[in-house]
Amino acid sequence: MGESFKDLRVWKCAVKMALANYRLTSLFPDSERFGLTSQLRRAGVSAAANISEGYGRSSRGEYLQVLCIARGSLCEVETLLIIARELGYGTDRALLEAELLCTATSMQLNALIHALRPESLSPISKLK
Repeated sequence: MGESFKDLRVWKCAVKMALANYRLTSLFPDSERFGLTSQLRRAGVSAAANISEGYGRSSRGEYLQVLCIARGSLCEVETLLIIARELGYGTDRALLEAELLCTATSMQLNALIHALRPESLSPISKLK
C-alpha cells in the first residue's frame, strides 16, 4: 500500500468523478438545486470520501466495510445519472464523462475490495 490514500488510483478516479458530477450538475435547471443536483453531488463526494476514510481505518475489516459503503454511493451515482439522462439534463458529453468515470471507479473499487477480502487471498477458498 502507498503512504497515503492520495496514492490510490481508485481514490483519484473517484475525485475526478465527483468533479465531473459538479460540472454536469452546473448545467441542470435551477429547480433541481435541492433535488437531483444536491443528491448527485453528495453521492459522488461520499464515494471519494469513503475511500479515503477507509484507508485511515485501523483494520482490514473496517477498511472493507467503508469501501462497501463507497460502492453503495457509486450505485447511487449511477442511478442518478440514469435519471438525469432520462430527464434530458446536462449535455451528452458531460453525462458521458460522469458515466464513464463512475464505471471506472466502480471497477477499480470492486478490484480493491476483492483483493482485500481474506477469501481472495487463500488458494484453498478457490477450491470450494
